[in-house]
Amino acid sequence: MGVESDKPELQLFRHNVRRFVQNEIVPHYEQWEKAGIVPREFWNTLGCAGLLCVDIPEDYEGAGATFEFSMVVSQELGLAGCSALAGSLAVHSDIAAHYILNVGTEQQKTTYLPKMITGERVGAIAMTEPGAGSDLQGIRTSARQEGEHYVINGSKTFITNGQHCDFVIVVARTNPDVAGAKGLSLFIVDSDSPGFARGRNLDKIGCHSADTSELFFQDVRVPVTALLGELNKGFVVLANELQRERVSLATMAVAAAEGALALTVDYVKERKVFGGPLADLQNTRFKLAEMHTDMRVHKAFVNECRERFEAGTLDVASVSMAKLACTEMQGRVVDGCLQLFGGYGYMSEYPISRAYVDARVQRIYGGASEIMKEIIARDVLK
Repeated sequence: MGVESDKPELQLFRHNVRRFVQNEIVPHYEQWEKAGIVPREFWNTLGCAGLLCVDIPEDYEGAGATFEFSMVVSQELGLAGCSALAGSLAVHSDIAAHYILNVGTEQQKTTYLPKMITGERVGAIAMTEPGAGSDLQGIRTSARQEGEHYVINGSKTFITNGQHCDFVIVVARTNPDVAGAKGLSLFIVDSDSPGFARGRNLDKIGCHSADTSELFFQDVRVPVTALLGELNKGFVVLANELQRERVSLATMAVAAAEGALALTVDYVKERKVFGGPLADLQNTRFKLAEMHTDMRVHKAFVNECRERFEAGTLDVASVSMAKLACTEMQGRVVDGCLQLFGGYGYMSEYPISRAYVDARVQRIYGGASEIMKEIIARDVLK
């Protein structure tokens, strides 16, 4: 597996991340997958290694790196077949941390960001509800102001980092008199708040080591200073931050596909069929050629989107195209790779089987493929 043609400092960082992944994650990953969760103390290990929130400014004790450095962490985890951990880190480092950085008060930034960098505080974001997934207009969790506090009631589901989180950014309805996505606000809720409860660690078909939970809020009182961003303007914040989330998901999709292809190339060279290597069959060679081409084309597009995101010129339609196209490509490529493994590909002891089930959720979270198509179509027909 080669190294990207990075700038020298980025290449050095990539080497360090790759070494950490191979030495500190890969040997334990299967055990974590079987346990359905990564040990809580490993978040502190990630923090000590400098792999959390790498593009948070130095003012808040971050490394002050650029977005592309953060994406290296996602890429290397994806290449190594550690998609569950990549997703958990993305929620913490690329979503929750940047909500606080971009719209938080100075007190919120200094309280949460330094400890997110060290792994002392794990972050989560709670949008999805049992009756409201990609459609945020259906959110029913409420936050009612009582003097100097807000009282939050409701429930959330499918929350990544739900078991380990030390705080969660909660999307709640603060104005019940307006329709749709209006009247939503964001709140930072510490996990030790009275009335906050975690449900079970949900049993998923893939991404097992990413703890995913139900969360419950029963008369949870938070101070007015817990409001993140402007009152009733939560949907605007969510829309702005989805750009970064979707670039991240597209980046992980390409990296995971690339990692699956590397596994498959090694396998077909060694696997003997009809008296010779599987790699000698024309069907194998043509399928690998098609899949590598598919991956490389999408890699070029997501690299362009990443550059445009950093430059502040990435539009909603383009990032939606990247999220749609790259995650759909991941599904195609990993499915094709598993087929080349034959019956062994269906055995859980082979990493390609994990890559297959882990890929499926990519077309759902962060905005389902159907939602991406609707966004793109609106732009085309405007």
